[in-house]
Amino acid sequence: MRPTTLCFPVNARGQILLGRKKRGFGVSKWNGFGGKIEKGETFRTCAIRELYEECHLTADEAALQLVAYLDFRFPAEPAYDHIGYVYLLHDWKGTVTASEEMEPRWFSLSSLPYGEMWKADVIWIPMILSGRTISGTIIFGDDNDSIAHTAFSDAPDLIEQTISYPF
Repeated sequence: MRPTTLCFPVNARGQILLGRKKRGFGVSKWNGFGGKIEKGETFRTCAIRELYEECHLTADEAALQLVAYLDFRFPAEPAYDHIGYVYLLHDWKGTVTASEEMEPRWFSLSSLPYGEMWKADVIWIPMILSGRTISGTIIFGDDNDSIAHTAFSDAPDLIEQTISYPF
């Protein structure tokens, strides 16, 4: 099970930055910025690297607000299974710019494009945007898109692993 990260920048107006995937896993879906941990990285290092690669924002690791630990399971395609830490980010530098992988866009909380996102996002993203810290499992259906089962719980004492992922 591959470790991953997701980061959601939130601006002073309360808008959230999402990126529409241009290629790869989840193509055409709106999502946070993140991806797979590379050799020698911590979760926070990965989140900061992916944020820069996907929308050209820079930030300090300390500015990442840990809000979730999610276990994504794809029984029809176990190679897609991954765990991930999710962060909100309120302080960064740079200008949001599209990359080869993502087309970024700001959304108000009332206009998030849930119909064009992963199906479980409509369940857990409002939880973290309301100030909750959560832990959850999302089990996908045979089509690797629909949801077979979800389970979420509050995790106010959540702490991410601080060791680098061994390869």
